Amino acid sequence: MGVAVGLSGFAFGVTSAGSGLTLPQTCALSLLVFTGASQFALVGALAAGGNPLTAAAGAFFLGVRNAFYGLRLSQVLGLPRAVRPFAAQWVIDETTAVTLAQPTRRSARIGFAVTGLSLYVLWNLTTLIGALGAKAIGDTEAWGLDAAGPAVFLALLAPMLKTATERVVAALAVLLELGLLPVLPSGVPVLVAALAAPAVLCLQGRRGGASRNNPQEEAR
Repeated sequence: MGVAVGLSGFAFGVTSAGSGLTLPQTCALSLLVFTGASQFALVGALAAGGNPLTAAAGAFFLGVRNAFYGLRLSQVLGLPRAVRPFAAQWVIDETTAVTLAQPTRRSARIGFAVTGLSLYVLWNLTTLIGALGAKAIGDTEAWGLDAAGPAVFLALLAPMLKTATERVVAALAVLLELGLLPVLPSGVPVLVAALAAPAVLCLQGRRGGASRNNPQEEAR
């Protein structure tokens, strides 16, 4: 887990610096946002010349899942109200997985705190190293380092696609993104690609309803 986060943080630092963001801007994104997919989406859209508002919208939609994580973790952790705004900064995939795997509230709080603090420090440290490294070598496109972020993100995403539905959603999102990339402004295709999930789920629900209404087809 730590190695993956460290590599992702380094890749983000390189990608962000290569997209034209300054060192303070790159570090501020990791300090204040701290959700890798959203950060990669933002700097990727900006690097392609996208509108800042469109880029921010794409990053926002990718980060919405953390809000649902927070709803679940608030019940498990039961933190005081004064602490919750600070704890929300550490609500990510990894802290959620560790927290929900604990048998008691006390161990859940410890797991959340230790995982959140260690990954937050690691992410920001590797972001700084990546940004400094990108500045030192100059043009990241000449070295092909602009592809580091997407490559790491895909490597982390692929093992998580365990069901057929998840794989179909991912494939449809990729097709929408690549198909619309040449015809829509930068940052907009990722927003359209986000429609892949509700489209697949809607189609799946209709097929399930049709099967229930047709006993012969269900029997086959």
